[in-house]
Amino acid sequence: MKTTFSTLHQKLTDIAQLKSAMAALNWDKDVFMPPKGSGPRAAMLSYLAGELHEKVVSKEFLDLLRESKAAADAGGLTHGESAIVREVWRDVSREEKLPVEFVKELAQVTSEAYLVWVDARQKKDFKIFAPYLTKIVAMKRREAELVGFAQSPYDALLDTFEPYATTAEIAAALGDLRNFLTPFLAKIKRSKVRVQRDAITGDFDIEKQKTFCAMVAKRIGYDFDAGRLDVSAHPFSTSFHPHDARITTRYNREEIIESISGVTHETGHALYEQGLPAEQFGTPLGEAVSLGIHESQSRMWENLVGRSRAFWTYFYPLLRNEFAPAFAEVSLETFYRAINAVEPSFIRVEADEVTYNLHVILRFEIERAMIEGEIDVEDLPRIWNAKMKESLGLDVPDDSLGVLQDVHWSFGGIGYFPTYSLGNLYSAQFFAAARRALPSLDDEMARGDFGGLLRWLRQNIHVHGKFYSAQELAKHATGEKLNSKYFSEYITKKYSEIYEL
Repeated sequence: MKTTFSTLHQKLTDIAQLKSAMAALNWDKDVFMPPKGSGPRAAMLSYLAGELHEKVVSKEFLDLLRESKAAADAGGLTHGESAIVREVWRDVSREEKLPVEFVKELAQVTSEAYLVWVDARQKKDFKIFAPYLTKIVAMKRREAELVGFAQSPYDALLDTFEPYATTAEIAAALGDLRNFLTPFLAKIKRSKVRVQRDAITGDFDIEKQKTFCAMVAKRIGYDFDAGRLDVSAHPFSTSFHPHDARITTRYNREEIIESISGVTHETGHALYEQGLPAEQFGTPLGEAVSLGIHESQSRMWENLVGRSRAFWTYFYPLLRNEFAPAFAEVSLETFYRAINAVEPSFIRVEADEVTYNLHVILRFEIERAMIEGEIDVEDLPRIWNAKMKESLGLDVPDDSLGVLQDVHWSFGGIGYFPTYSLGNLYSAQFFAAARRALPSLDDEMARGDFGGLLRWLRQNIHVHGKFYSAQELAKHATGEKLNSKYFSEYITKKYSEIYEL
């Protein structure tokens, strides 16, 4: 039995090598590939997706997996080995239902769609991207049918990003979140406090921004010997191995916080990847448990850490020195309030902590309706703009600031968006637990020491891989399953102080 599992383990490593090669090709596509390379790269990725699928559903691999599952069910494997078999069985059971030609076609379409999305976004014209999105939505509906679902076809897509979660559960959680955020946002709008947002605008040299952002990432724990920082149209993080986890951001000459927030966010993702046990590479114990947990790491470093007074007590003097005289007349307190100003905005990744989840809710409602066949792709700009007006009171001026702003639909990531809000909820709960364990955490961060927090995250979250489910991991790390009270308490306390509510 052990010999069978050892052989399975080696096969998993082989499969992971192929996945990493595909991830490297995708990273290059989004960062360095010339536009004319789109077609050949799509064909390359389509071919490799087919090869990967064939390996996973091959008779040899399935026989090894069945024998290993029998051993696990009989108590012949360790708890860790049994967890590996459990998660691989779950993934392969899904993969078996997808024909290889479907897998290859989806890889081809989504690879081609990325550069089409980039072009459409630059030209502010959704019609350019609409034909590709129509294909992707149709294929995702087909995927849901092939995989199967209990209630909504969206369940089948959500499950790839947040295992074991259901559409109904997510809808309820996001509904509760909106019920908290909408009246709280109204209170802030009625506040007489006016935050000086222009205190953080200016003319910031791009090369200096790159240097400063790299310094921030390194200081909070990012290992540049196991990663790199580049530029992309949409900030993202990708990992080929715990020793090679890369990040990107984008730069705005008039607003430096956009790039810093992008880097702290993506560094949070990369710290998780760099903290996974390298000896488990290729197995579920070397993989993140879910995107909700993954987003908890990025949102924690971006917001609960990166927008805190303690963080900027250390970094603000460095920022003022590097970009003098831009902040010469701006105090730390003014700067802190400016980077935490609450004001409805068009772009999700630039949204403040109070309005951010309203952006996510809008996207969840739209893509769920697309998959359930309630709305057509061609109607998306109109529906998007109407929802933005309803939830944030904004009139969207063009498609680049509206329906084209996110990359996710171009790569087929339908079902991804809800994990951002789950990440916000988990992040507040994890941070509260870290504070209890590290009473001097704020003082440490104010001195530029982020090692204590990173060690806590490594020991309680990163090192476990997929041994636990997301809810089990939350209970293991904090003593209870996901509880939204930590997020609402954090938001209420922080913004009641800033806006004197």
